[in-house]
Amino acid sequence: MKVHEMKMEGDQAYGTLSLTCIQEDVKIMKEMGLDAYRFSISWTRILPNGRSISGGINKEGVNYYNNLINELISNGLKPFVTLFHWDSPQALEDKYGGFLSENIIVGGYASAILAPGRCSPYEVGHGPVGDSSREPYVVAHDQLLAHAATVTIYKLNYQAHQNGKIGITINSNWYVPFSKSRSSDDSVQRSLDFMYGWFMDPLVLRGYPLNMRVYVGNRLPEFTKEQSQMVKGSFDFIGLNYYTSNYARNIPFSNMVNVSYNTDAHVAQTGDRNGILIGRQGLTSLANATVLSLEEALKDDVRVDFYKKHLIYLERAIKKGVDVRGYFAWSLLDNFE
Repeated sequence: MKVHEMKMEGDQAYGTLSLTCIQEDVKIMKEMGLDAYRFSISWTRILPNGRSISGGINKEGVNYYNNLINELISNGLKPFVTLFHWDSPQALEDKYGGFLSENIIVGGYASAILAPGRCSPYEVGHGPVGDSSREPYVVAHDQLLAHAATVTIYKLNYQAHQNGKIGITINSNWYVPFSKSRSSDDSVQRSLDFMYGWFMDPLVLRGYPLNMRVYVGNRLPEFTKEQSQMVKGSFDFIGLNYYTSNYARNIPFSNMVNVSYNTDAHVAQTGDRNGILIGRQGLTSLANATVLSLEEALKDDVRVDFYKKHLIYLERAIKKGVDVRGYFAWSLLDNFE
């Protein structure tokens, strides 16, 4: 994994030569004892215009990923491919707002490698201003439908002869009551519903959590009966990106609050209480499907301790009956998020 130096407006920046050092990178993975490698396929590196095959294919991009996959397999590492990692094509954002439109489901994601779009914050300076009370829910809804459509196509046309598995990755934190009160207990459940349940409930229960339906109201899209049937169970495994735990406490309703996804749950979340940081116990409590814990990261000086403690809690989750099949550290090389 060679590191090269490049000039950027007078400053020095460093990056990896992963595009040209595939063999060296995979050799290092093998020497480390890894048995799997998770990477994403950049949507526009395959389809520069964002559309399906008719929009043109970047053959160099296809060759790169094929070479990487072949090198991994020949060295005994199992490839885990992410179809989308926050790089939706600008062409589709310009054309119909990305995943704010259902067109992206039929016209792209399920027929090639298309992916979720954006939502608009109300704060000026962080992105294009839009309807943050509605757009996040529309985008997530279309993500789930696109995912389910993709899974359907894969299972019908490819899974039998490829013998592969397809799933979905969701993000979630864990939450603990800020105080010994009913309102804090309720805040914990709302926090989980608005993060974990937002995606998990439709995948296993055919609908959004009750708390979301009550607190968001008619701004929350509804699945048709056919859509619910398609989304439910549309996975062979669930990937879980777990980052931290937080305390949760209730926030009273107020007409002064900007209505958005960030305020709809009426919960304040914090990582400490009375100056004492919350622990790492959340990983033991999340999920009970076939789980791959995917993203973890911290600074180098505490990395060993960080991974050790997370793996301890992951082991506890396994002993409690959670079907954990793997753990991916974020990342092979630090991206210093």
